Amino acid sequence: MSASAPTPAPAPVASTRPILPLRLRQAEARRRGKRLVGPVDLELGREGFTIVMGPNGAGKTTLLRLMHGLERLAAGEIRWAVPVREARMRQAYVFQTPIMMRRSVVDSIAYPLRLRGMGRAEARARAARWAERVGLGAVLERPAPVLSGGEKQKLSLARALIARPEILFLDEPCASLDGRAMREIETLLLEARESGTRIVMATHDMGQACRLASDVVFLYGGRVHERGPAEAFFKAPRTAEAAAFLKGDIVE
Repeated sequence: MSASAPTPAPAPVASTRPILPLRLRQAEARRRGKRLVGPVDLELGREGFTIVMGPNGAGKTTLLRLMHGLERLAAGEIRWAVPVREARMRQAYVFQTPIMMRRSVVDSIAYPLRLRGMGRAEARARAARWAERVGLGAVLERPAPVLSGGEKQKLSLARALIARPEILFLDEPCASLDGRAMREIETLLLEARESGTRIVMATHDMGQACRLASDVVFLYGGRVHERGPAEAFFKAPRTAEAAAFLKGDIVE
């Protein structure tokens, strides 16, 4: 079978049990013997918009990948409220650099539904509605790789949200976007949160963090250095490193 026609997997059995909370206990990620993240103790509840912040090299991307299952757990444990296989089917991840499939816009957005066993016609119909919702309704049959940067990120977000994930991880999704595209992406994320999707997003943009966050996880040296409600974090950080970071100082 060609790459443009995936073999649908059997649809997972519906579960009424939430996959959250997600608990990390002494979790570590290592690469070539070097510890990138950890040990980390962290718990994510069922609601909220968590912003992960920290200086370059603090481990933001690695932590997100570790929680989602893209990074190998070297030590400690990561525990969902349901079996790991079920949890993975009910979450999504959006990369900083959008990954485009060699498919049309509509087929790219429909892909997660096809993997879950939905028929092609119904999946494409739902994908078309999502494309319209994110502003891609006029380019349904256009090859996804030729889209602009902002359009690619909208496609990635639609592809992530179409299966209604309970938790969505995003790694600096607006890093290379202009102001208009950033505003459109933020609107989509806030709508997703209001619809019940738990969001965890890494960003270096202080303004964006202030606009979106319900709580903040501040990473420093691969560890959770500070964590708390967004308003308190931005007004009165508890650690010198977080205060210096918020002032724009170089934190090493």
